[in-house]
Amino acid sequence: MKIVTQNNLFLEFLQQIRIYFFDATNSIHKARNEIKIINYNSQDLVIKSFKVPHLINKVVYAFFKDSKAKKSYENSIKIINFVPKPIGYVEFTKFGLVEDSYFISEHFKYDFTIREPLLDINFEDKNLVFKQFAKFTYDLHQNGIYHQDYSPGNILIKKEENKYIFKIVDINRMTFKELSLDECLENFAKLWAKDEDLKIIIKEYAKLVKEEEIDCISRALKYSQKHKNFKNFKKRLKGKKVVD
Repeated sequence: MKIVTQNNLFLEFLQQIRIYFFDATNSIHKARNEIKIINYNSQDLVIKSFKVPHLINKVVYAFFKDSKAKKSYENSIKIINFVPKPIGYVEFTKFGLVEDSYFISEHFKYDFTIREPLLDINFEDKNLVFKQFAKFTYDLHQNGIYHQDYSPGNILIKKEENKYIFKIVDINRMTFKELSLDECLENFAKLWAKDEDLKIIIKEYAKLVKEEEIDCISRALKYSQKHKNFKNFKKRLKGKKVVD
């Protein structure tokens, strides 16, 4: 077992992570990986459990790639102002191969994700949320941060008085570099936003980057439609319902 943390107050918890995780009943996501909220010493923590199901993947994560839990933790440390506070990660190995791993962070008590204002035409403060979201994304990009899965469920929002606080999650797949304008505008594509909503966001973003508004909107809409076309093509191949 490998434990990495910068806060020894949670060492006992991390040492017993499998037991705590197994006993916890508050699961908020369960698919290939599972996420649970656990209260420890009067503090809510989010634990994401990563599974490595296949032998080939176990070999890859043992010798060629860092585990997703390690990536999540190290990426969180790099961008700590943009994510829920990281606590640590734990890896379990057998015969030198990663069996399962866990990433632990503080629970960010958000009010909604960016999905809600994107779907609800009557969402309160919708335009203000979009404009502040544009500023948050601008700050990410200015810090050389490119979230490779910048999708609605991974953008958490909490209202504090007249301001909105944003945090990103699911950050094991990140790119850190100086970004071109096209890369920045393409980063909005996975929002699956309606054109009119995306225009509000990009109009504000264009002001921040001091670029031509019409050109930025045109490029962003192109990348958004390209992403939608690709995803809908894959759905058609699988016989699934296409979403506009």
